[in-house]
Amino acid sequence: MKNTLLGSIYLALASSIWGGMYVVVKVTVMVIPPLELVWMRYLVAIVALLVIGFISRQKWQIDKRHFLIIIAIGIIGNAISIVTQETGTMLSSAQTGAIITSATPAFMVIFARLLLKERFTLKKALSVCLATIGVFLIVGVGHVNLSSKLGGIALLIAALTWALMSVLVKRVPSEYSQIVVTTYSILVALIVLTPFVLPRLHSIHISQLTHPAIWGGILYLGIVSTAGGFLLWNRGLQMLNASSGGLFFFFQPVVGTLLGWLILGESIGVTFWIGSILILTGVLFVIKEKK
Repeated sequence: MKNTLLGSIYLALASSIWGGMYVVVKVTVMVIPPLELVWMRYLVAIVALLVIGFISRQKWQIDKRHFLIIIAIGIIGNAISIVTQETGTMLSSAQTGAIITSATPAFMVIFARLLLKERFTLKKALSVCLATIGVFLIVGVGHVNLSSKLGGIALLIAALTWALMSVLVKRVPSEYSQIVVTTYSILVALIVLTPFVLPRLHSIHISQLTHPAIWGGILYLGIVSTAGGFLLWNRGLQMLNASSGGLFFFFQPVVGTLLGWLILGESIGVTFWIGSILILTGVLFVIKEKK
């Protein structure tokens, strides 16, 4: 029960951090294209993770038979998923992004069943259904911009690959520190993205990067959202089963909507509070579920 509660806190914090990420990406992506932005945030994240790792004296050695899983996590989750997510955010509306990425927990239930042979219980099904209805109430289906088809496709790929990555994390033995696993997987993504990014860096004007909103956004994305968020998410998934852990992804649109109300002055109605209650109810089912 203690591990379940602690894992739930880690996952809720990670998802809440990513909820704030949408506002930051919307600002920075106007200056830095999605591919270059992902590369920059990973560069910052690697530095932050290495500093944390050396200060805490982590053991960096990993058995070669587990490297393939870490490489898969880096390519599928850290490279493909994040690039398509930021591309989709740029091309579509926030409402579209919230609806499509809310499919992630459902995909996680499927992958957990196929790859980890996790049992699909009635409680899990009810939790996902309640949270999904809650998200749809919050973002409002009627506000989806159907013209953003490319953005929608990109976000669907992001949701699918993130779900697969989250299940693959469960295949990494718990004996390895999440700092080490996260550092290696981000390093893999950085290596994969570098050949595509380097020829395009000249198009970004250095003067634009000096603006506080832009360099502040890069630091947030690199240190808080990537290094901090990924560590919390991966650690939380080690404490819960993958299909239940995915439910905490629903905190992302809730926090994103709240920040839009607080920072951008967007209005929220009574459906937001009803939807939030449904999501929290679904999450409580997971916290109380016996392992």
